[in-house]
This record gives sequence, structure tokens and C-alpha cells, in this order.
Amino acid sequence: MRAPLPTPLVTVEVADTLRRGVPAVLVAFTGDPVRLGPGGEGVVDLDDVSGKAGATSRQGRAWVVGVGDGEPGDWRKAGASLVRALHADAEKAGGTTFDVRLPEDVTAAAVAAFTLGAAVGGYRFKVSGEEPPKRVKSLRLVAAGAGSAGAGLAEAVRKANTLAAATSLGRDLANTPSNVKDPSWLAAAAVKAARAVPGLRVDVRDEKWLAEQGFGGVLAVGGGSSRPPRFIELTWPGTDSGLPHLVLVGKGITFDTGGISIKPADGMHLMRTDMSGGAAVIAALVGIAQQSLPVRVTGLVPTAENHVSGSAYRPGDVITHYGGTTTEVTNTDAEGRLVLADALSYAVRNLRPDVLVDVATLTGAMKVTLGVRTGGLFATDDDLAGRVADSGARVGESWWRMPLLEELAEDVRSDIADVRQCPPGPGGITAALFLKEFTGDVPWAHLDIAGPARADKVYDEVVAGATGFAARTLIELAETYTQPNTIG
Repeated sequence: MRAPLPTPLVTVEVADTLRRGVPAVLVAFTGDPVRLGPGGEGVVDLDDVSGKAGATSRQGRAWVVGVGDGEPGDWRKAGASLVRALHADAEKAGGTTFDVRLPEDVTAAAVAAFTLGAAVGGYRFKVSGEEPPKRVKSLRLVAAGAGSAGAGLAEAVRKANTLAAATSLGRDLANTPSNVKDPSWLAAAAVKAARAVPGLRVDVRDEKWLAEQGFGGVLAVGGGSSRPPRFIELTWPGTDSGLPHLVLVGKGITFDTGGISIKPADGMHLMRTDMSGGAAVIAALVGIAQQSLPVRVTGLVPTAENHVSGSAYRPGDVITHYGGTTTEVTNTDAEGRLVLADALSYAVRNLRPDVLVDVATLTGAMKVTLGVRTGGLFATDDDLAGRVADSGARVGESWWRMPLLEELAEDVRSDIADVRQCPPGPGGITAALFLKEFTGDVPWAHLDIAGPARADKVYDEVVAGATGFAARTLIELAETYTQPNTIG
């Protein structure tokens, strides 16, 4: 069986003229009465349309989509809802290309948001022997009269398409079933994605290298599976040695049974997405390289399958991480922090990062705390925390900063090892405090995406399944470091 990768996305581009015979999409803003964009007068019955963000209706051959008050989030929702409606219509022999008429005063931020929503809002992942249904293939955004602003709109669309592709790649990797996706497959997928981008290098290390180097966390977690672990390192060298070196680390657990501390059956099938952090890092490196950002970025993805067998690691074991720190294992279902600890220590000792960020579906506690639409943000540096949150806001991903409570730090200590894997107390915070032990003095942020990495229903540009959450934030974060003196 082969997973259908990569998932095709709707192509979005900017134009200054309408095409003859191509159906048009008109926009409507909230108001009393509804305010129509260009082309609506005399064509649209105001009683039949809504300006509410994401509301769609068909008016003869034309379509109308509501963009609310015109905020970027409204435009993103509008783009996603429109494409889903057009996809459904295409399956009934509808059109596959449309011209979207934009107001002359539309902003680059609005166009970028609409493009992102349109590109990923109709994402569909399905492994099937049937022919895929007819789908919308392209949208042209027509901003007549935009003049010199047209170049800015085109650049906004170009960048939005890059962010959309990163989101889609993250979704594809996480959605792939785990009978296909093992550590070796994930590593090969990273290599394949990188080959399409000049200058992006990928090194894949096997279990023999991991043993030689002393990656005790990765080896312990992967020891119960017949499919051995891998360590993926992606390198984007940048073009300016005076800029910071950003290292991104993503959890790559290709399936998580919980090990001997086995998970309940309900929901275990979703553990194919437990490598969403690693997927976000791979997708981000590809997106960073596609934009040729001058900043140096390294992506590390420790990847393993946490399984149950006679060779599985046990509660009570003491493992030695890369660099020599020892950990007392107390719960084999808290495996993500063990593989991340190896990778963080490797980064600090070998890569000399100026900034260190890890991203992982790490704790159910964070999902309970923040729900399924907001990521947990922990940071040792206020500037870095602000950059992450602001970057997410610009690309439609929400983050909430959580405290690293020093009064709980002592609870990470172990009686029989240097640290213990699962200290008592608030689970998301104590997990972050455990990881902090491996970050040295480097400015560090930990992104817990246990909630927003998966969705069970459609909202905004998100569809059910893996969401690709965090990939866009990481790309935008890297862009904030593309100017000198950008640390501190």
C-alpha cells in the first residue's frame, strides 16, 4: 500500500484581468445591508447572501463568499470555506478554476490569509483504491486597479503558498498510517522532500550510529520495535555567517503504544500522528530553504516506534542520554521527552546554537489545559517567547505562554539517577522542566502541541486529522532572525 503523497493543493496566483468564460467569486463584508466587493452590483441578490466570514452561496454562475469585517483571520476562513464549497460542487461536474474579484484596497495581509486558507482548507488525505473525486485546481486573485501594489500582493501570495505547502507536508507525514510509516520511512520522506530544494542537506543516522554515540533515550524507546530508530538531521546553511544559528528539534515517534505502560485502546489509532512535531520541523526546514532565508537553521528529528515486546524498556530502568546525563524511567508512555533529551543535548554539545526550539505532541496535560486550538509555549527567554507568539499570530497559529516554575525544578531530581522522567505535579510544566535540564545556557523554547496537532472536525483552514500545526510558526520564526543583531 502506498500513501498518496504529496497531497495536491489548490494553486493560487495573482492577476490583474478577468478571464473570459471563467466563473467569478465575489466577496461580501458584514453590514446592514451586506457590503459587496467588485462585480456584485446588479448580479447578487443581497437577501440571499451573508457577509459572515466563511459563508458561501451560489448566484447563477458566480459564487459569493463572506469575509466578515475583513480581518486576516476572516479572509483565511473565507478562503478555506470557499474551496470546500467549490470542491463539493466540482464533484457534481462543477468548474475547476475560478477568478476571485478582490477590492482595490485589499491588503497584502488579507490576500496572504485568503491564499493560505484556500490552499489548505480543502486538504484531503485518503488511502483508497478508488479514483480521487474531481477537485478545484486553481484560483486567480484579480485585484483590478491595484497598480504598483500588485507586486506586493504577488509576493504575499508566493509566501502564503510556501506556508501552505509546509502545512500540507506536515499533515501528509503525520496522517500516513504507521504500517507504512516507520522511522526508516520518515527519514526517506525527509530526504525526498529535501531533494526538491537546492542547498538543503539531510543526514540520516541508523541504530548502529545511535549506539556508538550513546543516544540512550532514542535506543530505549525504540528497543521494543522490530523497526529500528533513526536520527534525522536537516541543515540549511544560510548565506550570512553573522546571523544566528537556529536549531529546531521535533519529536518523531512514528507510533506510540505507550510501551509497557500501555495506552488504553480508545484513541490509540491516532498515535500515527505522534510524530507531528518532527513533521513540523521537516516541513519548516523545507519551507525555510524554499524561501532561501539567509539565516542558518538545523532541524533534528529523533524518530522511533514505541512498542511492546520482550526487548521493550521498563519502568524503573535507568538510561544514559547523549552527553552522559542519566534518567530514571517511571512511565514508558512518556517517551517523547526521552528522545528529545538526546537530541537537545546533541544540539548543545555539537551545533553551538544561538537559539534552540523543540516541538512535540508531549503531554495530555497541555491538551486539557489549553484545548485543541492553542499550543503551549514555554521559554527561558522573553524575547524568544515573544517572537514565537508573534510569529504564530501572523500565520494563524495560536500560542499561550506557560510558566517554568522554579519551585518545581527540584522535583526533576532522582534518587537513583540524575533526573527522573515524570516528576509529580502539573504534567505539562514538569515535562518542560525535565527538558530544560538538557538545554544548557542556550535561549530555549518548548512548544507542546498535543492539542492542536490533531483535529476531529473542520474549523477555519483545519480539516479532520493531522493539522500540520507549528510548521508555519517555525518558518516565520526563522524569518525574524534574518536581520543582524536580532537576538536579545
